[in-house]
Amino acid sequence: MSDDINPSISHTASSNGNPRHPAEPSRFRLLLRALSHRNYRLFFAGQIVSLVGTFLTQLATVWYVYDLTHSELLLGIVGFAGQIPMFLLAPVAGVWVDRWQLRRLLVITQSLSMLQSLGLAAMAFFAGRDHPQLIVGMFVGLAMIQGLINAFDMPARQAFLVEMVPRREDLGNAIALNSTMVHGARLIGPALAGFLIHYVGPALCFLIDGCSYIAVILSLLAMQVALRPPRDVVRSVGAELKEGLRYAWQFRPIRVLLISMSLLSLTGMPAFTVLMPVFGEYFGGKAASAQTLGLLMGASGLGALFGALYLAARPTIVGLGRVMVIAMFAFGVSLIGFAFCNQFWMAMLVVPIAGCGMLLSFASANTLIQTLTDDAMRGRVMSLFSMAFVGMAPWGNLLAGAASNALARGTGNAAAGASRTLIFAGAIVLIGCARFAFKLPGLRQIIRPIYVQKGILPQEIAAGMQAATEEVKGPEH
Repeated sequence: MSDDINPSISHTASSNGNPRHPAEPSRFRLLLRALSHRNYRLFFAGQIVSLVGTFLTQLATVWYVYDLTHSELLLGIVGFAGQIPMFLLAPVAGVWVDRWQLRRLLVITQSLSMLQSLGLAAMAFFAGRDHPQLIVGMFVGLAMIQGLINAFDMPARQAFLVEMVPRREDLGNAIALNSTMVHGARLIGPALAGFLIHYVGPALCFLIDGCSYIAVILSLLAMQVALRPPRDVVRSVGAELKEGLRYAWQFRPIRVLLISMSLLSLTGMPAFTVLMPVFGEYFGGKAASAQTLGLLMGASGLGALFGALYLAARPTIVGLGRVMVIAMFAFGVSLIGFAFCNQFWMAMLVVPIAGCGMLLSFASANTLIQTLTDDAMRGRVMSLFSMAFVGMAPWGNLLAGAASNALARGTGNAAAGASRTLIFAGAIVLIGCARFAFKLPGLRQIIRPIYVQKGILPQEIAAGMQAATEEVKGPEH
């Protein structure tokens, strides 16, 4: 049974007895079906503009810090400061996300993010380069403020998808389109940032990012969203937090997905992103490090964009577990392969594979968790996903920076230390891939009845898949 069957399409038989799909939509219509919802169209348009600015700031930050200090450890510290609030606060923030009106919360968080980016722009314009430690300290402080905002913003945006896309069968497509716009912006933003930094300086990147938040704020204000009904029982934050943690831990598919994504976020993703400025200087030299870094990050974004488009064009979420296994394997192998690249053209061939594998892993897990989670628990579960996706990364940033620094100490070559760190990270990702692949058959047995109950997977298709599985296994002895 193919995993590309769309449960929403009725099947009829042709004259020779084979099924045909007279009303089957084209791949292009499948790709964009979530945009049929007005609120999601508004969100999509505003978010595209804002995300380009976000990637301008991300690349400008790592380049500015590394250019000032040439310290991989400080790169890790700045990344740690921006993401540790997610690790510490996300579970508690998820309780409030389940209580509050999400559109109002997002307007607040996006407005605060705009002020934070404008603060970075002001600092870069006026701080100069005479006191690098002071400048890095200010970056750390502003990064922590943004991390605090993101602890509420990220789970709220994930949970808000259900309000923007009420038709549940379109939810997976909306999540994939989100990934498409994130990595479309990731393709444009870093490349643009590389040239802006080279010719103008990093301050303009921060300023453009601050102004870009206006688009998403206006899109949120233009939406027509029904107010959430008041909850019957509101208990203490601690009680509701405990309830959410118990739900996620006892529900085996969500537990396995969260642990797998935490492992990738702790090892593979930070090693791939936080150490990239080292390779930018290695391949491009000091004079062209910003442009080379922008090209490398843009190539990674291109691979991720192709992965997101593939997910968006899939007519059903059936088969995403297998997609995750392949994606995690490709991500781990490409990390190791990138470590052995000694020519820029070789790196540009490998980096898109890593970006695609990383995107497919996280976006597929996001889709599965969103479609499996009860609505009453959505904010809390998505806060745990945000913690796994972003909250584990600060520890990974510190580990990657410290490991690269330590491994380079014996050689005096920063690129050699970064390459060895990537090899270790890739090996750990492959171990996590093997663990997930081993657990996948058991997870399918739990997930299929839930999808039948929710109408995501018709019962006759689930029965056929079950029969095919039993036929492959053979009779029990």
